[in-house]
Amino acid sequence: MSDTHAPRPPATQLRRAVLSSYLGSLIEFYDFLLYATAAATFFRQIFFSNLDPRVGTVAALGTFTTGYLARPIGGVLFGHFGDRLGRKRMLVITMTMMGVASTLIGLLPTHAQVGLLAPVLLVLLRIVQGIAIGGEWGGAVLISAEHATSRRGLWAGFTNAGAPSGMVVSSLVLALMAALTTEQQFLAWGWRVPFLLSILLLALGLFVRLKVEETPVFARARQSGVERMPVVEVFRRQPGNLALAVGVGFAAFVTQATITTFVISYAVEEAGFARPTVLNALTLSSALAVVAILAFAALSDRVGRRPVVLGGAVAMAGLSFVLFPLIGTGSAALLTVAVVLGQSLAHPAMYGPLAALYAEMFATRTRYTGASLGYQIAATGAGFAPLVFAAILESGGSTVLISAVMAACCLVTVVSVLVTRESHRADLSEDPAAARTAS
Repeated sequence: MSDTHAPRPPATQLRRAVLSSYLGSLIEFYDFLLYATAAATFFRQIFFSNLDPRVGTVAALGTFTTGYLARPIGGVLFGHFGDRLGRKRMLVITMTMMGVASTLIGLLPTHAQVGLLAPVLLVLLRIVQGIAIGGEWGGAVLISAEHATSRRGLWAGFTNAGAPSGMVVSSLVLALMAALTTEQQFLAWGWRVPFLLSILLLALGLFVRLKVEETPVFARARQSGVERMPVVEVFRRQPGNLALAVGVGFAAFVTQATITTFVISYAVEEAGFARPTVLNALTLSSALAVVAILAFAALSDRVGRRPVVLGGAVAMAGLSFVLFPLIGTGSAALLTVAVVLGQSLAHPAMYGPLAALYAEMFATRTRYTGASLGYQIAATGAGFAPLVFAAILESGGSTVLISAVMAACCLVTVVSVLVTRESHRADLSEDPAAARTAS
């Protein structure tokens, strides 16, 4: 069943909702993924300069992981209030948290200046980032999905397109600073500039977000009452959906973090590529991923969510075994091909339809909590993957083992997708459990 019987929201509100979701996601992921690139390429020298290079890289990637561990907390916290008070209010808070935390990272003292206090403060601010983005994604998706009356996959997909857009902007800013400064200047102060720019992006994002109204789907559902404890209802009534949501997105997160964080670190530290070369490949693949995510999201409106995600997972499983051999050639062109194939083709097929699919898996009164929790628990795979893979190399393991683990994660997603029901024509006003029983 489609949503055509529901009152159509003004087209202006839909455009504002989609723009708000896209910009908000871009800004949040600019901050969150800027940290990822920094952890993979230069935080070792700044915050862990007292450690052996490989150990320092593992430590820097460990701080990256803490942000992912905090994301489910943000999902539960903001999901709870988002399902009770509304989507819009939570999005203003999460954006402010992220912008302030990222700006403060740009002001942190280094290990050489204050010793152990520097990485401690870094971890604390990374946790704030994780909580913020944990609450941001679900609300941003629902603001678009619950305003849309058709082409829900495409409109909700703009939220997911914000992630590589944020990567493009952060990579460009980092590459620009690296080009304008010497290595010594970059490590002394140049790296701070991209983080300090977060305060300007925050102002822009809040200006757009404050103009968006609450979603009509939530407004109608609230008239019949709200859940007192949405998270309890998710675990009590929809534990299977939650487990499937985690599995469906798991491979997308593991492989995304592997390509944008671990592979970048591997290319610089192990394969000997210059940092600007690697950042240029990442920027190009991220820009292409924006288009690919929207294309695959739109395709899922036509053929369904399941076939698109399934195809992406199978493609990524195969690509995982050629990724490192391509990088190992030492060719900048083949490095770029490897990153583009992963981030701009296979990953977008898995990731593009996820925004709408997660929204369709849960009822309105628990949708913010359920979608956020499923997405953010799956996202912890992205937090652990670079750390685990770095530890494998540190202990003498091979990249073949890393590829096998990536392929196994893709298998988890394949099985989960096959079990999940198709939902691209579902009505968001209906309870998915009731619709499944009726069918």
